[in-house]
Amino acid sequence: MLDALRVAGARATFFVLGPRAAAHPELIARARAEGHAIGVHAHEHTRHTELDADAGAADLNRALAVLQELGVRPEIWRTPWGVEAAWTRPAAAARGLRVVRWSADTHDWRGDAAATMLAAVQPAIKDGAIVLAHDGLGPGATRAGCEETVALIEPLVALGRGRGLEPEALA
Repeated sequence: MLDALRVAGARATFFVLGPRAAAHPELIARARAEGHAIGVHAHEHTRHTELDADAGAADLNRALAVLQELGVRPEIWRTPWGVEAAWTRPAAAARGLRVVRWSADTHDWRGDAAATMLAAVQPAIKDGAIVLAHDGLGPGATRAGCEETVALIEPLVALGRGRGLEPEALA
C-alpha cells in the first residue's frame, strides 16, 4: 500500500491496531516519513456496542500507549466497523481525539476487483470524501490478500485528480 501511494504521489491516513503497530514499527515509521497520518483504530477490534465504557476506555488506552511508544500522538480515531456507543465520543474528547467515519466504502474486505471497487465509490468522490480501504486482513475479511486494494490506489487517485481533488492525509 505504501509503495502504491508513493508511486501515485498521494497521502493517506492509516488507522492502526495496537498489536499490529507494535509488530511492525518500521511500517509506522515509514508511513510517517512519507507524509501519511497515523490515527488510532483500536487495540482489540471489537464493536463499541459490545464493550462498556471502562472496557472501551481500556482498549483505547492500550492502543494509544503502543502508538506513544512509537512516537505517534494520534488526533483522530476510527472505531472498529464505524460502530459507536454512548461512551465513544466522551472517551475521544477526554483524550483529545476526533472521531471520524468515511463517506465511501470500497468493501475491499470482500475481495472485489479494483475496477468493481472504483465503480462503487466513484459517485462519492468529491471534496472532503473519505474512502475506507484496508491494508491488511482483519476480522470479517473474506479475501485472501490485499492485492486488489493496492491496485485500486492508482485509478482512485487519478479519478480524484480528474475531479480537481488532491488526496491528502487527515489531520
